[in-house]
Amino acid sequence: NSGPGELIFKTNSGTEHMKINAIGAVTMPLQPAFLAVSRALSNIANTTVLDFGTEVFDQNSDYNPTNFTFTAPVTGKYFLSTRGYLLALDGAANYYQVGIETSNRSYYWLIDPVGFNGTDPNYWAFSVAIVADMDAADTALVRFNSTGGTQQADLDTGSHFGGYLLG
Repeated sequence: NSGPGELIFKTNSGTEHMKINAIGAVTMPLQPAFLAVSRALSNIANTTVLDFGTEVFDQNSDYNPTNFTFTAPVTGKYFLSTRGYLLALDGAANYYQVGIETSNRSYYWLIDPVGFNGTDPNYWAFSVAIVADMDAADTALVRFNSTGGTQQADLDTGSHFGGYLLG
């Protein structure tokens, strides 16, 4: 069923696995890829899995918006990232961390409140991007950690967590 200048690979049942179009662009509709955005989360506890419960897309149904976890369907290298804003941080805290935790290791962004100069900032950006070595059935999620101060930090809606299989 290829059109002019196209090459399409399908299973015997007709499911398209890969398409190379006339300009050489390759699309793979079953390639694992997801993006989820956060819902409002207020007064985050010291150790919390962040709520990225609204899927923008989930190409291979590998992201669970109920427990905010991506499960690798196959062994490979995965690009994973999270970006966003924390709100109402407490300058009296010892530290804040936002990180991507996989079954094999964790990758954290550290926020040192010393830089707050004794104030409670309204917005503080975080960003973590990694290439993770994941085996089939390994998981990844985003965790918030903090110690000291008041549990008053909030997660801004529109923060996101996403990833895709590199190969």
